[in-house]
Amino acid sequence: MLKFVKHHMESIIGIEIYPIISLLIFFTFFVALFWWVFTAKKEYINSVSQLPLDN
Repeated sequence: MLKFVKHHMESIIGIEIYPIISLLIFFTFFVALFWWVFTAKKEYINSVSQLPLDN
């Protein structure tokens, strides 16, 4: 089954760009997430962490 899929994918012209694009999207998302986490204000983090307890 995997051999069929692999050989079918090799026949598609320009398919090699899709793994590169998906890696770039994945890397960009997590870099942006880490940047947001490290630059978030402590007051905002504390207020959001108390939301479930405000009932």
